[in-house]
Amino acid sequence: MTVKDRITTALKQGLQPGFLAVHDDSDQHRGHGGWREGGETHFRVEIEAEAFAGKSRLDRHRMVNTLLAAELAAGVHALAIQARAPGEAAPPRSPR
Repeated sequence: MTVKDRITTALKQGLQPGFLAVHDDSDQHRGHGGWREGGETHFRVEIEAEAFAGKSRLDRHRMVNTLLAAELAAGVHALAIQARAPGEAAPPRSPR
């Protein structure tokens, strides 16, 4: 199972999201700190879950980080999180 698969599984089990996208952006960080051959070091998560309703941005990020603690400890160098509750507008996307 890949790191991306483990991240996806942990978030699905822990938060039952209505929407989840996990992006491996490691190739965009080649040669930067934390990057290693084979990738799976830099991830971006977009998630919408009822569990985030009424929670601050900081609390939402803590919830995700708690669920992914093992992956973060095992070598994920960077994790960008866009977490929202149902009905909240998705933040504008930056060009990639």
